Amino acid sequence: MPKYTKEDIKKMIEEKNVSFIRLQFTDILGTIKNVEIPVSQLDKALDNKMMFDGSSIEGFVRIEESDMYLYPDLNTFVVFPWTAEKGKVARFICDVYTAKGEPFAGDPRNNLKRILKKMEDLGFTNFNLGPEPEFFLFKLDERGEPTLEVNDHGGYFDLAPTDLGENCRRDIVLELEEMGFEIEASHHEVAPGQHEIDFKYADAITACDNIQTFKLVVKTIARKHGLHATFMPKPLYGEAGSGMHFNVSLFKGKENAFYDESTEMGLSQTAMQFMAGVLKHVKGFTAITNPTVNSYKRLVPGYEAPCYIAWSGQNRSPLVRIPSSRGVSTRIEVRSVDPTANPYLAMAVILEAGLDGIRNELTPPAEVDRNIYVMTEEEREENGIGSLPGNLDDALLLLSQDKVAQEALGRHIYANFKEAKDIEFDMYRTTVHQWERDQYMKMY
Repeated sequence: MPKYTKEDIKKMIEEKNVSFIRLQFTDILGTIKNVEIPVSQLDKALDNKMMFDGSSIEGFVRIEESDMYLYPDLNTFVVFPWTAEKGKVARFICDVYTAKGEPFAGDPRNNLKRILKKMEDLGFTNFNLGPEPEFFLFKLDERGEPTLEVNDHGGYFDLAPTDLGENCRRDIVLELEEMGFEIEASHHEVAPGQHEIDFKYADAITACDNIQTFKLVVKTIARKHGLHATFMPKPLYGEAGSGMHFNVSLFKGKENAFYDESTEMGLSQTAMQFMAGVLKHVKGFTAITNPTVNSYKRLVPGYEAPCYIAWSGQNRSPLVRIPSSRGVSTRIEVRSVDPTANPYLAMAVILEAGLDGIRNELTPPAEVDRNIYVMTEEEREENGIGSLPGNLDDALLLLSQDKVAQEALGRHIYANFKEAKDIEFDMYRTTVHQWERDQYMKMY
């Protein structure tokens, strides 16, 4: 990641003919927010004096304590390549501070930094994340609204002409690379209209910043192709849903703390304890990694999405998989996360769960190498394989019972997230859906 000074920023803004600056941050639901300023206000922004109304942001503060400040992270400066030649737009990702100059407890980015400090207190220096976000591309109608019509009928790793989304996907990759992303792979996914672009791992904060930037670029470039990009986990019935697998690893200096060449699997005791913590608390943090009603339409058997709590170094049906790479690339893949998750919060709960496993020297259950999807319920019980919650309401209940997951969020974020999601599920529960009309209107 670049290390910029204020002078570097001013020089780049002049060289690249930047006219506007977006000061971006993320609310507790994972939505990108921004305050746009003309370049004439740059010095004020660089001096951390840009104020905004925090009471207007989901889950932030009450109106009587609404003055908040945006502190730009200079190293996140980037110019959006697709903006006009004259009057280009650049952005900073910001941390949110109170009027007293303290990190705001409701800022997901600040909250993740708090959990990373706890990691450092245990002697680790870095927590890396390599995400694998998936998305769908749908055609727009004549009014510019998204339809349910996909623009291709490709399958996993298909090539053009079956994969008609290839040009859009290629343009997304080019834009990302111009913004400094190192793209590792780009391909069509299992379902028609479904795509995946993988970019290189980074430290926790940078990786979460990259996920938010990635979503913005994908949606922007898709529009230019007359398409709507959605990170909704399950937009189509009967097709595979979109996940965002998290490949995570702990480091001490340049040494991967998950690697131990002396063990049969090449996994250290730290890796096993971390994994045990994740498996112990996954029910409690699933409301964070899978935060929408629709998330649970993906977490069902038969579509490669993990709905059973187990781990393996071989098959892909368990929730946690150990990819085959070793040495510095040794990592744990948490496969339940979906792209509607707020990445800062998802990272915080996974890290805190893993650290709990390390602190308490937990031991994971035995590895499961069989295809869990074909096991009977009795076989799963015999092997101690539990299930993830089946809906958002159940997940919120389990979150309310898991103190480690709540500590990962902090009191402010937990209370506001829980309240917002309780309301969301109640709206879903009381809405009459088309399926019910189709099923019951003529029958009764």
